[in-house]
Amino acid sequence: MLRKALLPIAAFISYALLALYLYYPHFEHFGRLDYLYPVNSVLAGLGCFVLSRRWISSFAASLLAGGVYGFGPFLLAFARFHATAGFLAASVPWFLCPAVYLARNKWRAVAIPLSLLPFLAIVAFFAVSIRYRLFAIPTQAKPQLLDLATLLAPLVMAGRSQTLVAFYHVPLAALLVGLLMLFAAKKVGIIVMLLAPIILSFCDSLNAYLNVSPVAWLTIPLLVCSILIGLGTQGLISAADPDRRWILLDAVFMGALAIVSLLLSTKYFQFFASLADNVARLFVRTGLMYTLAAIAVTIVYLMARTKLRLRVFRIALICSAMAVDIIPGAAFIVDRLL
Repeated sequence: MLRKALLPIAAFISYALLALYLYYPHFEHFGRLDYLYPVNSVLAGLGCFVLSRRWISSFAASLLAGGVYGFGPFLLAFARFHATAGFLAASVPWFLCPAVYLARNKWRAVAIPLSLLPFLAIVAFFAVSIRYRLFAIPTQAKPQLLDLATLLAPLVMAGRSQTLVAFYHVPLAALLVGLLMLFAAKKVGIIVMLLAPIILSFCDSLNAYLNVSPVAWLTIPLLVCSILIGLGTQGLISAADPDRRWILLDAVFMGALAIVSLLLSTKYFQFFASLADNVARLFVRTGLMYTLAAIAVTIVYLMARTKLRLRVFRIALICSAMAVDIIPGAAFIVDRLL
């Protein structure tokens, strides 16, 4: 019991230290509200961590899930708008906690009403914003085709896309495994929570009537995907021989993304008068991160095929690969936006 109580404290300390590392160089030119940026990241990460513990038993996997959400490109990019916009995204996992932890066993009937809390919170946030003429997120901000590129190359698009609907490179490997696990388990409620907000973000008439920015709805599927990354990480840690085909598919997919990224880098290096060299270097970095993901997943595949568990080694391997990707990536985005 004591150990369970200490885990959220350990997660909070980890996220606070990461936030301090990312934002401390910018404190000297922060205004009063700007200090919400690190607070939002810590609050979002801890909320995702607490929420993910409902499905994820591994502390390391839950810690990564919270880190991916709280310090991911999507939430960090809210710095383009207003500090309170990030607070909305940070609040979403906490509004889902009642549905996850209270609506169990004999209280199962209240699961659906409680699941609507984050949706109602988003509508209420914009209603209050209009009341006080805050306009934290422009109602014109909506998903674009350009966001597809953002999903695969978030660092390249950090200065070019208004919203970074994306994750870092190595976590995509865990996300693919998490999605496979989700659809295999046929968790209809989670699938609905994943798809319904995406559909809402394209309902222009409804959003105009509610005065809600379409991009705000995407906080919910991004949160779900962050938890799936944690679930996929746990799946990679526990993968056995029967899972090796899916693990191999994951490694091949990461390898393909690495090749595409490196090919794009050569294209930009050939641009006239080296005008696109910075973009080319970012594509090289992207390709290297996808290569790292492919190598890590391939090692897990080989271990599963030879029936080697070595759980501690797997945790160290996957967490190290993600840390090498997430921490410098978050620092790059924060420096670019602030």
